[in-house]
Order: sequence, then C-alpha cells, then structure tokens
Amino acid sequence: MRANKSISRKLLVSVLSVYFILTFIVTCAQIYADYANTKEYISNELRNLEKTFSESLTRAIWELNTPQVVSISEGLLEIPMVEGVLIRDDNRELLTQMGDDVSNANIDVFKNAALSDQGAVISDSSGLFGYTFPLIFEFSGRTTQVGDVTLFSSREIVLSRILLSVLFLIGSAIVKTLFLIFLFSLAFKKHLTKPLTELTKKVESIDLEFIDNAHIHISQDDDNELSVIQHSFNELIDKIASSQKQLLQAQKELLKTNDILDQQNLMLEQEVAKKTANLSQAMMDLQKQKYQLETNQKSLKEEIETRRHTESELVHKTQELEKTIENLGLAQGRLVESEKLAALGGLVAGITHDVNTPIGVAVTATSYLSDRIHDVGKKFDEKLLSAKDMKAFISEGNQSIELLNNNLNRASELIASFKQIAVDQASEAVRTINLKSYLKEIITSLKPKLKNSNHKINISSPDNVTMIVPAGAISQIFTNFLMNSIIHGFEQTDEGVIDIDIKDAGEFVEIEYKDNGKGVSPELLAKLFDPFFTTKRDQGGSGLGTNIAYNLVKQTLDGDIEASSDVGKGLTYRLKLPKNKGE
Repeated sequence: MRANKSISRKLLVSVLSVYFILTFIVTCAQIYADYANTKEYISNELRNLEKTFSESLTRAIWELNTPQVVSISEGLLEIPMVEGVLIRDDNRELLTQMGDDVSNANIDVFKNAALSDQGAVISDSSGLFGYTFPLIFEFSGRTTQVGDVTLFSSREIVLSRILLSVLFLIGSAIVKTLFLIFLFSLAFKKHLTKPLTELTKKVESIDLEFIDNAHIHISQDDDNELSVIQHSFNELIDKIASSQKQLLQAQKELLKTNDILDQQNLMLEQEVAKKTANLSQAMMDLQKQKYQLETNQKSLKEEIETRRHTESELVHKTQELEKTIENLGLAQGRLVESEKLAALGGLVAGITHDVNTPIGVAVTATSYLSDRIHDVGKKFDEKLLSAKDMKAFISEGNQSIELLNNNLNRASELIASFKQIAVDQASEAVRTINLKSYLKEIITSLKPKLKNSNHKINISSPDNVTMIVPAGAISQIFTNFLMNSIIHGFEQTDEGVIDIDIKDAGEFVEIEYKDNGKGVSPELLAKLFDPFFTTKRDQGGSGLGTNIAYNLVKQTLDGDIEASSDVGKGLTYRLKLPKNKGE
C-alpha cells in the first residue's frame, strides 16, 4: 500500500516554508533600512545645499532681485535630488515655487510652516519631504531674517537610489533559496526518502510462506531511527517464525487429543442407544402434535386461497387502472397537438390579414400603373403625347414601382417568417439557428397579435449565439411565453414591456424572460406548470401552454426551467438550455 502523502516532502515543505517567511521578513527589513538610510542621506545633502546657496539667495531677496531668485531656483532644480523649490519672503509671501511634483502635490503643510531661526526637515503622507531653512542677512553687525527656503525631494528619488540594492537583495534571496532547496532535496532524498522507499518495497515483498527469509536490510550508514525500525521489524519476524513453530507443535498435540475424543465417542454412542428407548415415547407424543399441526395447516391453506382470490381481483383492477392511465396519456397527447395546431391556426389567421394589406396595396398600384400605360399608349398612337405627359408618366410610374416594391417586400418578409415558424412548429427536425435572429422571426410572426397594442419586446443577446436544436421546440416555448404575457400578464394594460436577456455560458445558453405584467400569487405560481391549470377556463383557455413549454425544456431539450413572480411585478422565466441537441 503506497502512502498518499510523502513524509519527507511534507517535512521539506514545512522547513522551506519557515525559511521563506524568515527570508522575506529579513529582505523587507533590509529594504526598509536602505530606504531609511538613503532618505537620511538625501536630507543631509539638502542641508549641505543651505551652505552653498543661502548667501546668494539672501542677497537677491534683500535687493528685491526676483529674476535672480528665479534663476537660482532653476539652478537648484538641476540638482538630481531636488524635486522642487519653495521660496518665501519675511512676510511669508511666496516668491517662487518650482517643480512638477511640488505643483501637483498638496504642500499646504510646507507653506504653513512657521519661519524659524534654524533649518528643519519636514514631510507629509504623500511621500514628499524637504528641508526648510531661514535666510539671514547681516548688515552693520545686525542680523535680519529676510525669508526662508524649502528644498523638496520625494519617495521616488529615494527608491531610484536604492533600486539596484533592492534588486541585488531580491536576487540574492532567490539564489540562496534555490540553492537551499536543492541541498535540502538532496539531503532528504538520501537520508529519508530513499531509505523509506527501500523499506516499503522490502516490506511489501515479504512472503508469509517463507517467513524465515523475510528479514530486511536498509543500506544506511548511520545508526538512526530507520535502523531501529529495521531491527524491530526483524525481531518481529523472528517472533512470528517462533510462533509458527509453536503452532505446528500445537497441531500435533491436537491430533493426539482427537484420538482420545474418538474413544470417548464410542462410549457416548452406547449411552445414546440406552436413551433411544426413552425417545420413542416422546415420538408418540410428537405424532399427536403433528396431527394437530396438519389440521391447523389445512385451515391456513384455505385462508391463503381466499387471499389469492383477493389478490387476483386486485391485479385485474390494477390492469384496468393502467389502461385508463394510458388512455389519459393519449388524450393529453391529442390535447397538446390540438393546442399546437390551435396556435398555428391563430398564426395563420393573423398573418393572412397582415399579408392581405400589402398585397391589396400592390394590386391597386398595379391597376393604376396599367391604366396610365393605356392612356400614354393611346396618346402615343394619336401622336398627342407631349414631353410633359411623358415626364408625368415616368414620375407616377416610379412612385407606383416603389410602392409595389415596398409592399411586396413587406409581404415577402411576413410570409418567410410565417413559413419558417410554421414549419418549425409542425416539425421536430434538428437544425442550426442563430438564437437572436430566430427570436426576432418569432416576434415578427406574432406581430398581428401585437399591432393593436403598444407592448414592447426587448432582446439583449450576443450576435453569435448559435444552437443545434429542434427549432420547433424553441418556437413553441417562446410563442407560449409571449402569448401568456399578452393574454394574462398584460390583461389590464396596453403598454407592457417584455425583456429577453440571453447569455452565452459555454456549452449552455442561459435565458431570462421577464415581463412587467400583473404577476401571479405564490399559490398560483406553485401550479404554473401543472397540465390543464388555467385562470381563463371560462374564456376558452386549455391550461396546456406552460405545461407544453415545461415538457419541451425538460424532455425535448434536456434543459432546466424555473419561474418566479410577485403580484404586481410581473413574471420571470429562467431557462438553461444545451447548445447542441443534434446527437
């Protein structure tokens, strides 16, 4: 039996995990120390700049030479460690402020710093820090503070200074870690994994038939725990071998005991013969009891016969009930087909009316165009045709042709949508459909039902969602959903909204159909998919629409469907359908 988890690997992972954590902490501490030292070094460098530029800045401010102040500030910005310069006069009025980081940062904390007699390092939480120092002008033995200067640096400069050091620390840590992993792996493999594997193989190869040859030996130089295991196991084997020898000796003694028992059996048989006479009387008593038992058995047989007769009648009734259930199933199938044909008939009636309108307009335009051609031909024969007449005829002809094209195209689209939907609903053939386009065809075929209202149907779907399914099932499902929303959900409104949201979920398509109709109560929602359940029984409702949709989703398409609703907030169907049902 092989272990699922290696002890050596688990131990190696534990040791290396502690090492990784310690290395990470030490490296972070070193990086932070480098950052703090570098920041302190830059702060000292900014202090040194006070000695270089304070005298020239003091004189420029004393002499009100602002251009020179600006020029000195620009020179300071050329120093790599200086990110910005802020110079004020003795009234804390700003003389110049330079540096992109200084302009973009919130430096109110620096501007509000009070004038002091000596320099000070200040910083804020954004990573900007600086050194501010006063400008003292000596005149006639007297000193006057004419302003102050703040030199700025930033966290980015500090990080750029220590970047190489950080990379070296990280690289060094990685190299040491990899080298340590290599050394630990070799050590664990040599001193633990390999001896344990060898021990396991030798234990598994033990043959109990030759237990004396089952001693194991591990090629281990050190006297460690594995050597103790080897020694203890070999002692156990010796004890087992000794026990086997004792068992053989016990078996021999048992054979001798069996011989003694045989002799005792002969004596017992003689004793049994004496007891047989006594048993004969007991047998007579048993015969009487047997007669009583046979009488009771006869009564029991009669009772069993009565129960068999009752069971036969139950089987007959069960068969009759199964036949009745079968007839009910056939009747339900006929009702479902009738429901489909009724929906198809309603579709035919609606599409016929909508097709007649554009065809009637086309016939009218054709008749008018024929009359105009006759008039123009007559004028041409009588040589009375003028350019004005010809121009008018061409204009009227173009209008008639445009009218013909528009109405015939409209009729063609209606017939094409109707034809595809009608064929799909009457067939269970599997074909490839673009789900978004197919839903639009279904909605087009139902336009006669929607034209007398202001209901809106919104489809949200990726354009490339395709399915290989019985298209008639998709058509029947959404036709039932849409008609239920129009008839039941929008019973009290002419401005209902239906949202169909389609999501591509890999091998499945997730569809949420939602209307904002009157909804249904929890009691009615529990019966929504039950066959023959309808709230419009007195108005000719069959109660099979949602049941047909449920069976098509579950049985024909092998999908899932669930419904949710709140009274006054509409009804929602959620479907999860496989994309490919072509197999």
